[in-house]
Amino acid sequence: MEIKKHIVALFPLTLQKRIDLWCQGAMLVISVVTIAAVIVDYGFVLDEFETDIIHRLYNVSWWCFFINYTLRLLFSITRIKRKAIIMTGITGFMLLLSALPKFIPLVKVASWLHPMWLLLGHNYFLIATLMLLSILETSKSITTFINRNSNPGMIMAIGFAIIILLGTLLLLLPRSTHEHIRLPIIDALFISTSAVCVTGLSPLDIAQTFSIEGQIVILLLIQIGGLGVLTFTSFFAIFFMGGGGLYNQFILRDMIGGERLESLISVLLYILTFTFVIEIAGAIAVWISIHGTMGMNIQEEIFFSIFHSVSAFCNAGFSTLTGNLGHERIIEGHNSFYLIISLLVVLGSIGFPLLVNFKHILSYHWGRIFNRISKYTIKQERFVHLSNINTKLVLHITLLLIVVGSVSIGLLEWNNAFAHMPIADKITHSIFNAVVPRTAGFNSVDLTHFSILTLTIYTLLMWIGGASQSTAGGIKVNTLAVAIANFISVIKGHDRVTLYNREISVVSIRRALATIFGSIFILAISFIIAIILEPNLSKQGLLFEIVSAYSTVGSSLNITPQLGYESKILIIALMYMGRIGLITFISAFTHHPHIPKYRYPKGDVIIN
Repeated sequence: MEIKKHIVALFPLTLQKRIDLWCQGAMLVISVVTIAAVIVDYGFVLDEFETDIIHRLYNVSWWCFFINYTLRLLFSITRIKRKAIIMTGITGFMLLLSALPKFIPLVKVASWLHPMWLLLGHNYFLIATLMLLSILETSKSITTFINRNSNPGMIMAIGFAIIILLGTLLLLLPRSTHEHIRLPIIDALFISTSAVCVTGLSPLDIAQTFSIEGQIVILLLIQIGGLGVLTFTSFFAIFFMGGGGLYNQFILRDMIGGERLESLISVLLYILTFTFVIEIAGAIAVWISIHGTMGMNIQEEIFFSIFHSVSAFCNAGFSTLTGNLGHERIIEGHNSFYLIISLLVVLGSIGFPLLVNFKHILSYHWGRIFNRISKYTIKQERFVHLSNINTKLVLHITLLLIVVGSVSIGLLEWNNAFAHMPIADKITHSIFNAVVPRTAGFNSVDLTHFSILTLTIYTLLMWIGGASQSTAGGIKVNTLAVAIANFISVIKGHDRVTLYNREISVVSIRRALATIFGSIFILAISFIIAIILEPNLSKQGLLFEIVSAYSTVGSSLNITPQLGYESKILIIALMYMGRIGLITFISAFTHHPHIPKYRYPKGDVIIN
């Protein structure tokens, strides 16, 4: 405390704030430069002189972070927010660990500490520490920008655009592609957009074009795009760093389905926890199902399992196999693999709010069981409506679409596309091909072998998509349910719309109808443009491609590699618009006038 008093006496609060502001600006620049240095180090083959410069830059960056961290502790120790203590401790601990080899040489430590000292002094640990610190500083700056009452739609649109452009640059790096392959900029932009927008369309063969480093970049883009850009930045800023104003928290509450502001942090934690737990469990299950059967070594099997688990849960549809999941090495004798991928797709498409609701339901029932077993005397309050209306709606419609889709595709393709398969395989692939259009984009058979009726059902499933606030695209099952409920209400002559004994708000009905109308309008205009741009391609294939892109599915009738430059730009725009959401995308670029305090007289328009 005496040190603190002396510091306050020497540096008044106004000067401290000014110094802190300049430090934040300097650290943001250093963070961006550090991230750029890691990209250069990662993506290019450097000579000895260039490598030495990069390593010197790492050391300068480390000293800047170390000094900045020390100054923040001295000047702001009494003003560090409670939420920021966690990350302050974590970053401090990592800086301390990375500082040990710098201040205490290896020759001065006990022999049993040598392995740990070598690890802490390794360049990889230094880079990991610097990347963590750089990402945190950048996230804090982004969140500060968000708190300036910015347009939420504009923030999301800009966030996705930045990640897409960064992904494009990473994919253009020499190490991202196989030797002697020069990736065109339009194809890099296309694949980056497809990955961030978790679509899966690609004009190139991923396995034949990209090296392991390039596939890792695609994997990271899929993960960021699946969770959402603001989920990542806000998690770092709000939970770790104590940042995030009230306006920002309202935006996030609407984005991730939080019911109360005070539960925002816990919902963010649930989302990240559910995501990583499900993906890790999925990767383990995939590895067990393919281990020793595909001619891969253990490292290749592990990467294959992780890549496909993330791609499936995020509903991306990317695969590291030539021909996607219809590759000859996996098409036969891997029914368990296809069922695991189908389950991961469903879990990703039902939405994060539903997973959080599941957690509350399980916690409640587990608590009741524990109380009964332990004969706990305190009476627990009994809840009748544990599952909310969104949970019931999403589960029922998802199950209905899977069952109807599986039976329809199975019957239509039993003696057609699935004719050469055993009965067990036919059933498996019927389920798989009913699940992936909503909206994963994997394919186990060439879709051009499907009948026209099957492709029509496939297109309808793509258009519907998954649940709201999930990794899936489409108009969403929530939207479809509200629109159908409104239709039935009009038919019956009711003056209100109800679902599961709950009255649906007028705002939800208006958004549902606007979403459906907007999607049909965009698809129709895009289809006309595509026909003009690609007069020689199949009209059915173009329509399928457009619906797949806008619904962020990723399935194709082998049209994507044949698209021209302008057509690829059209598909990129559709994927981008489909991932952000039509309503959000339009609101990002429109002026919102103040709502007038007066109302006009009502008038009835004749509709019949």
